[in-house]
Amino acid sequence: MMHLASDARALNHLSTYHPIIIEGMGGYDSREPEAVTEWVVSGLNAHWHARPTGKPKLLIIQGDPLEPRGISAITARVAKRLGINRGLVCLDEAIADYHARDADRDNVIIECRYSQLAAALDAHNAGALSRIETQIDRHLNDKNAQRHALGKPPLKDYFSDFARLQEVTKAACQAICGEITIAHTANEIHPFSVTSFYAVTRDLGLIDADDWVRYP
Repeated sequence: MMHLASDARALNHLSTYHPIIIEGMGGYDSREPEAVTEWVVSGLNAHWHARPTGKPKLLIIQGDPLEPRGISAITARVAKRLGINRGLVCLDEAIADYHARDADRDNVIIECRYSQLAAALDAHNAGALSRIETQIDRHLNDKNAQRHALGKPPLKDYFSDFARLQEVTKAACQAICGEITIAHTANEIHPFSVTSFYAVTRDLGLIDADDWVRYP
């Protein structure tokens, strides 16, 4: 049974799982997703061998529409290879009305909105949401200063929304479930990508660096 965003049981259901979050490039990733999947799955299995979990695993995705390459293609394959279901977190319609509409829902058993996770995070850790937002704003200002020096325009407004989605999802899943695994799909992360905000929650102490699986 799918627990939709309007279902108050969704976060309780989520708490029974070990959440997995995979971060990486979107559809512009030119690599074959099967090859990346092999590396990611290998890294995850090695990580869990060293740090086992007693909970069933759930791969958390963040609203990317299904594409032939990139993060949506990789996460679909990782879930299939591991034999696990997926959970979906989308921006609220008031923030981005297209986001939930266009999301890939294949194999999704839990769905919730950003606002639910943001509220849950602050309930578990008062002030955490504000600290994340402040750090993201600082990173945005730094990145835009770098872009200005390079003669490039500022990052699009949506970067703020999607960086918040990325970092709040991680911190909230950790707070709700008490554990988490995070993996990257590449060693080198473009400095002007949404993924490049990945260290915000780690630097704030909301995510343990030992919960990260590095791409080989």
